[in-house]
Amino acid sequence: MDVQMYSFVIPTLVAIWGITRGQAGTLGTAALLTSALGGWLSGWLADSFGRVRTLQLAILWFAVFTFLSGLSQNFGQLFAARAFMGLGFGGEWAAGAVLLGEVIRAEHRGKALGLMQAGWAVGWGAAALLYAWFFSIWTQAIAWRALFFVGIAPALLVFFVRRFVQEPAVYLASKAQLAERGDRPSFLEIFRPPLLRITVLGGLMGTGAQGGYFAVTTWLPTFLRTERKLSVLDSAGYLAVSITGAFFGYLTGGYLADRIGRRLTFLTFAIGAGAIAVIYTMLQFSNPAMLVLGFPLGFFASGVFSAMGPFFTEHFPTRVRGVGQGFTYNVGRATGALFPMLVGALSARMALGRAIGLFAGMAYAVMAIAAFLLPETKGKVLDP
Repeated sequence: MDVQMYSFVIPTLVAIWGITRGQAGTLGTAALLTSALGGWLSGWLADSFGRVRTLQLAILWFAVFTFLSGLSQNFGQLFAARAFMGLGFGGEWAAGAVLLGEVIRAEHRGKALGLMQAGWAVGWGAAALLYAWFFSIWTQAIAWRALFFVGIAPALLVFFVRRFVQEPAVYLASKAQLAERGDRPSFLEIFRPPLLRITVLGGLMGTGAQGGYFAVTTWLPTFLRTERKLSVLDSAGYLAVSITGAFFGYLTGGYLADRIGRRLTFLTFAIGAGAIAVIYTMLQFSNPAMLVLGFPLGFFASGVFSAMGPFFTEHFPTRVRGVGQGFTYNVGRATGALFPMLVGALSARMALGRAIGLFAGMAYAVMAIAAFLLPETKGKVLDP
């Protein structure tokens, strides 16, 4: 919810602040770049001080800075608020995915991580509903700030996590073994064989998945309102179809990861996401057809992520799982973060839809190639 709020206020900021699409893309990219740093740092903290503590800190951090985004008075202040928000946003996935991946048994790990990822669609839907509501009852100048103010709400989840969520048994066993041996795992271990190949290919796969996803979702509300000439309420309806598709894409991706394996799931969703992104943004359809195509757009673009948590959890040993998972997933996010900025810059020379489709198509092609080269880990039992 906190991340997707920004995509809805881009047209408003362009209108009332007079920023360019390139600047709007830069604001989106800033949060994604710092989220990569947050993911790397969070992975180290999760290995050193615990998954649960790190998760609490990350949630509190991004909620506070989303709230502060609503107080921004100019481009520079909003840039700083979004950049700091990204640190917590990146850290939350790194700690949460490792935590859940270590708790769930091997035969259900894909489904569990897919369900966790489906929470993104729920948050995206919440942001869309709040956007439609606030912009219907208030002026643009008030509504965009109110939207960010609601972003403080997830901070309440810290109390729930603190009370009910425990550290995974496999992590505690690993810490005990390391303490007994006097061993201190190195961050650089993920850059040495045999983990180096997983780090590189996983980073490329993450780059493709996240580059394509953020190229589409960051600019989708603007595309619908400026090129398709849809009103706030009408565009919210189109987004609702994409968000519903995303929810079922996450669940389906998680189920398939356990059923047919992680690698084949990656390939299926990467090819589907690339094809539908190009079709949706670069070809001309009637508005009813656009509405229908929104479902597969959300389905494939989101389903690509469901198998990533299980895959990275199963490939990195417990002693460096947080660092490995945080780095590999988020180096993809850092590189993929450039795509919203590049789409915004390129849209000054061509139609926004064509710019979105071009970068999304290239991104998902990279993901498909990397996924093809990755080994399978379905059913792997984790060791301390």
